[in-house]
Amino acid sequence: MTRTYAALLRGINVSGHKKVPMADLRALIEGLGHGGVRTYLQSGNAVFTADGGDAESLAAGLRTAIEEHFGFAVDVLVRDGAYLRAVADACPFPAAELAPKQLHVTYFSAPVDPERFAAVDRPAYAPEEFRLGDRALYLYAPDGLGRSRLADRLARPRVNQGLVATTRNWNTVTQLVEMTRD
Repeated sequence: MTRTYAALLRGINVSGHKKVPMADLRALIEGLGHGGVRTYLQSGNAVFTADGGDAESLAAGLRTAIEEHFGFAVDVLVRDGAYLRAVADACPFPAAELAPKQLHVTYFSAPVDPERFAAVDRPAYAPEEFRLGDRALYLYAPDGLGRSRLADRLARPRVNQGLVATTRNWNTVTQLVEMTRD
């Protein structure tokens, strides 16, 4: 059965590091036998269809192909359209009332235990706040991600140890939902 997936690449095309041209990424994914390949922005979002495999095996295949082709490792998460829709629908913040730059989703490679975030002094970061979802963290940052002290705290290696984590703003979240709609 053919399914539509989004590949979320972490940390490419940032400040001239780990350059991955989107045309090359599309060709690479097509070379793996996937169809309907499209990219969104230059920040590592690709949508494709696959006839077999699961999200983990598809991500592993893409990671290997990227490293072989470009010569550097890139963390990759692959999620299907149903998951992306469920994450967007479960947003605990009033997304329709917020500017897209104020709301972000961090996707994780595995479920996260709330205990991992117990040491975060939430009131100290107000009005910023976060909530956990299904392998996702929702972040409300009223001044944007670039000025968010809470985002810096949540991105620390000790908090995310053992996980792949990659963040997208709300515009990208909703665009990927649309692009993966079957």
